[in-house]
This record gives sequence, structure tokens and C-alpha cells, in this order.
Amino acid sequence: MKRLPLLLLLGVILALSLVGQATAGSNHSQVLEFKSMAPVVSPFTGAANPVRGINGGGVPWQLASAKGELKADGRLEIKVEGLVIVATGVNPVAAFRGVVNCLTPASPTTGVNLVTNPAPATTGGNARIEAKLALPTPCIAPIVFVTNGTGPAPGAWFATTGTG
Repeated sequence: MKRLPLLLLLGVILALSLVGQATAGSNHSQVLEFKSMAPVVSPFTGAANPVRGINGGGVPWQLASAKGELKADGRLEIKVEGLVIVATGVNPVAAFRGVVNCLTPASPTTGVNLVTNPAPATTGGNARIEAKLALPTPCIAPIVFVTNGTGPAPGAWFATTGTG
């Protein structure tokens, strides 16, 4: 009779350890979550002061809101609203890309860029970018950019993780 509670206790411990291992082994852990981005402003416009090797858009941009996340398995989600040129209040490009830059032992200064396919963007600067990227191991100090999706990759950046 005393064995039954002991066996139940051992069963519960075993079940909890298996759940813990499954959770720890899952590759869905969050690497980066952000609720804001910083739009490109002077002196980061153009090629004079690239960030991680990516040139800024040619003129200052503004951003109403942005949020997103990067998961350890490479899933990237970005939602931007109101990403437009300051002077005109309009987004002149038809698509944005998401770019994740990771510093690596092979590229400790500028890092490596992982680029999504272009995602449609409205003239009001609204877009949703969803992709799965092959993150390097290790991916040190990741930065997420929203770039021009209509030219050669990675494109010029219009917004990046940070506060605006």
C-alpha cells in the first residue's frame, strides 16, 4: 500500500521532467521582441554612416508604430504602420523587406545579413513581414531592419530596432 503513493510521486516527477525537457528543447524561444523601431534620420541617411554595413534611406523617414519578434528557429515577424518619408508623408516604394543582422565569429564587425522576400507595403507605409530565416550559430547582438524591398538586397534601411 505504501508503494502506490511512491509510484505516483515518481510518475509525476518523471512526467514533469519530460515536459521540462520538451520545453527546453523546443526551438521556439524568443531571441528578440520589440514594440518600437527607430526610423532613419540624419546623419544615418545615405551611405555616410551605415549601420552594420547597411546604408540608410536617402532622406529622413518617420514611423507611427512598429512591433515584431525574432524566434530562435529563425521565424521573423514585423508589423509597421506609417513608415513614410518625413517631407511627403508618403511611402514611395511598393515593398519592404525584413533584414536580420547577426554578428558572428567570422564577421564580428559588420555581421551577416539575412534577408526576407519583399512584402507588399502601402503608400501609407503599412506592411506585415513574415519569414523564416536560417540564423547563424551563434547570432550575437541581432538587429532587425525594415529595408527597401524593390531593389537589390539588403536594400537601404528605413527603420531599425531601437526607440524612435
